[in-house]
Amino acid sequence: MSVVSSVAPRSGRTTELVLTLDAVAIVGLAYVNLGLATTGSVPPGLAALGLGYLGVALAFHVVLRWRASYADPLILPIVTLLNGLGLVMIHRVDIAEGRDISDGVALRQLMWSTLAVAIAAAVLVVVRDHRLLRRYTFLAGAVGFALLLLPLVPGIGNQQFGARIWIRVGSFSFQPGEIAKLALAVFFAGYLVQTRDALSVAGRKVLGMTFPRARDLLPILIAWLASLGVLVFEKDLGSSLLFFGLFVAMLYVATERVSWIAIGLGLFGAGAYVAYLIFGHVQTRVLLWLHTFSPEALDTSDQLAKGLMGMAAGGMFGTGLGRGRPDLTYLAESDFIIPSFGEELGMIGLFAILVLYALLVERGLRTSLGTRDGFGKLLAAGLSFSLALQCFVVVGGVTRVIPLTGLTAPFLSSGGSSLLANWTLVAILLRISDHARRPLPDPAAGSAVAEARTEVVKLP
Repeated sequence: MSVVSSVAPRSGRTTELVLTLDAVAIVGLAYVNLGLATTGSVPPGLAALGLGYLGVALAFHVVLRWRASYADPLILPIVTLLNGLGLVMIHRVDIAEGRDISDGVALRQLMWSTLAVAIAAAVLVVVRDHRLLRRYTFLAGAVGFALLLLPLVPGIGNQQFGARIWIRVGSFSFQPGEIAKLALAVFFAGYLVQTRDALSVAGRKVLGMTFPRARDLLPILIAWLASLGVLVFEKDLGSSLLFFGLFVAMLYVATERVSWIAIGLGLFGAGAYVAYLIFGHVQTRVLLWLHTFSPEALDTSDQLAKGLMGMAAGGMFGTGLGRGRPDLTYLAESDFIIPSFGEELGMIGLFAILVLYALLVERGLRTSLGTRDGFGKLLAAGLSFSLALQCFVVVGGVTRVIPLTGLTAPFLSSGGSSLLANWTLVAILLRISDHARRPLPDPAAGSAVAEARTEVVKLP
């Protein structure tokens, strides 16, 4: 005789609390280490900054206990640690460039971090069920494409470092493409859930792969042309690659056909080659990639060369936090924050950061596998892949695996728009994981309650 009993899974909130406290403690130790290395004393504002950062992290943890009690317990500690390490390195660059904490980039980044966490908490409170987002599939698509095109509007569009991806109103600047990736992920997930059966229909078989029918190629052609439009008009290779790669990855998850990957890679390769032949800024990126230390490349820009030399100076174990010279590289606190970590923490420290990113992506993909609805599966997979692709593009660019693209490392690099978008992305992943991990109602318990109510009704 066997007895089958249901066991309610643990929510994991206590584990999350302990790991979040550990993450804040690591950030605090890094900040103390930086102060001792640069000034020989403990930073005077350690208590205020440490308690403030701890308060922000604990407030988000409380919201999770309240609104998403079964959410993944590892996502918040990982993001807290990444965000905190980014703040420490940005402050380190401020010190190297002679900026005080009151007028440095780190204080502004801390304020953006607080605002980003508040918005992420609001998303968790407002969006009680991720499936509600499916109602706004085409609205999200319209908003996403509008945000991508917003930098082209005369008067507010602003070009920086050769790319027109910013909008500026007075002294306020913002990168709308960061928010566009969230809206487009919602649009792709909702669209592919509706059309994946048609896109999965078999077509001709070539080289062992079954390719889709010609009339089903229209969606990927539209996405390809849109990504080329971003590359041509905004001169932004990074956003173009991220946008097209996100769509192809979600298309593969929806249909499980390798042929879509082959078609996507072929279209991207053809578009990149044509762009190289036509546009000078793409030729410059390729020159810096293939011939970084040549006289022609150094006359154009020595940013990549200095970043590589900084990482080489760090070696295996690094120069030590606060003892390197990351300020010699341009944009060491934003586009090139990965070489800054590589120089002062060495290859071991940089690999530890990459492991944190890998764990974050793994938890997102695990959420996708555990979700019971198709829209949630696609959305979680798309958001996780966008993080993975952005990390690959950033790290690959500064290590000469691929050409530089101008994207920033999620949670590490300075920039308010990136923080807002990525913390919102984390909130959506947590909402989906809460739905995936939450136990289903026990049918037996429901029947018992119904029978009890019936007996009460029958009583005279």
